[in-house]
Amino acid sequence: MTARHCSLPPQPDPAYPPGLATERLGALLGGRRLWVNGTVLHYCLFDGDTAGSKIAVPGTGRTRWVPWGGAQEQQDVVRECFEEWRGLGLGLTFTEVRDRTEAELRVGFQLGDGTWSAVGRDALRVGVHERTMNFGWDLTAPGERATVLHQIGHALGMLHEHQSPYAGIHWDDEAVYAELAGPPNHWDRDRTYHNILRRLGPDEVNGSVWDPQSIMQYALPPGLILEPEQYHGGVHPPGTLSPADKEFVLRRYPPADPPRPPPLVPFRSVPLGLGPGEQADFRIDPPETRDYTVGTFGAADRVVVLFEERDGEPRFLAGHDDGGTAHDAAVTARLVKGRRYYVRVRLYSAWGPGETAVMCW
Repeated sequence: MTARHCSLPPQPDPAYPPGLATERLGALLGGRRLWVNGTVLHYCLFDGDTAGSKIAVPGTGRTRWVPWGGAQEQQDVVRECFEEWRGLGLGLTFTEVRDRTEAELRVGFQLGDGTWSAVGRDALRVGVHERTMNFGWDLTAPGERATVLHQIGHALGMLHEHQSPYAGIHWDDEAVYAELAGPPNHWDRDRTYHNILRRLGPDEVNGSVWDPQSIMQYALPPGLILEPEQYHGGVHPPGTLSPADKEFVLRRYPPADPPRPPPLVPFRSVPLGLGPGEQADFRIDPPETRDYTVGTFGAADRVVVLFEERDGEPRFLAGHDDGGTAHDAAVTARLVKGRRYYVRVRLYSAWGPGETAVMCW
């Protein structure tokens, strides 16, 4: 019997200019969905009927209101799974908030709407009154904890493991389409292709070796895989975080308990000296209240994110990703004297002399 599967909505490919060097393009594709390390990801669980969707009632020409709220026992499974990921000691932190406008991740429980999540920073493109994640069936049923761990993996920037080019899977395409067209998924061919048969690029995947035990691997019944031969009988991941899952997120978000970040003083440029995928953190204690710009310089692709410290934790204020462009990343915001701010700069790749710097003014 086919399991119910996560159904990622298609996203447009990034519009990078033609002619980018292969190494530069690979770095952009591999890192564009990742959060800067040290981010506090706030999540909001919809409850009650204050938010929802209008869906068509077949054959009537009318719509009905379907709430996004989840019962306490459904919400508790999600909370427990956020805590399991957090317990790995990531450089990211998950914090629950009640106000959806304060949350980067907004979790709904609309039955029948499928189970899906925005991938990594794609969540920031979603309107603050919309969901970035949904659970479309009962999470308290046996084995469904894996569904929640899988969606949080997406929120961290992970993609489907069975779509890895390193898996070497030779699918029986028509058998896959037929299997997913039936219950319980009822997918059309486009959805099946996007979530199963489409092969990811080598720079998008979670690792350089296929991990059939990954939480990001679908459970698959017999008859869908022609090669490798040992998977003729299907793929049966245990539904837990595998060692490779843990290694991936800890490499992307290493435990962060650094000393107090150095100051970024207005009008003083600071060399970064970063390698691909590395990050530098700074603090700003504004000498006066006014608009400030935090900008980067040098021939490189970077993400710069500005946080304001509120109640002892950094809250996202502004960010800019200059990846694939000839421009430098820069953000402008009003900073208030007496408050503390943090700047985090992550490098995709550098070229030319490879010298980069950051400054506020």
